[in-house]
Amino acid sequence: MPYFNSKDIAAIALSAALWGVLNAIFSPIFFRMFGLPFLCDLIGFTVLTLTVWWTRKLGAASIVGLIATVINFIFNPGATQFLGFTVASIVFDALSWIIRYNNAFKKSTYTFTSMTVISTLSATVAGFIIGTFFMAGPALAKWGGVLGWAALHAVGGVIGGVIGVILVTALISRGIQIQMIKPSQIGK
Repeated sequence: MPYFNSKDIAAIALSAALWGVLNAIFSPIFFRMFGLPFLCDLIGFTVLTLTVWWTRKLGAASIVGLIATVINFIFNPGATQFLGFTVASIVFDALSWIIRYNNAFKKSTYTFTSMTVISTLSATVAGFIIGTFFMAGPALAKWGGVLGWAALHAVGGVIGGVIGVILVTALISRGIQIQMIKPSQIGK
């Protein structure tokens, strides 16, 4: 039995396309208007939360991040700062796996806490990488340096995590559940 089934692959493809296209189109507009990175984080961590809830498999969020990066480079080849989100998606994936998916999505309060914390930490990593490697000095100084830029991304991670949890909770409350395959059911 393959690690990713067809439903997982569909969820990964849809999530990556959603993140890549929305980010490539709307995030530059939002950033030019306000000079804040919140929309990048909002889109990304909402999508990653949904992906992890849907697939509950290590590697899914990382693949979403890699594909979204490729899509961003297709639309905007100069958007190298998105590499920070590529790393953040790997961090998101690893942290979600560490706390175990069934634990994270067992109760809505734990889902809220765990996914918001994971989104915030991952967004902070993205902000730190972007601030360190891709931001110009004067723009970075305006927001308090690398740590200030990482803090701005953390705020976006909180927003994205909360919206992701709201969507997951809404799907669950409407009867949409992800059926986990138990190891004893494989091959039956």
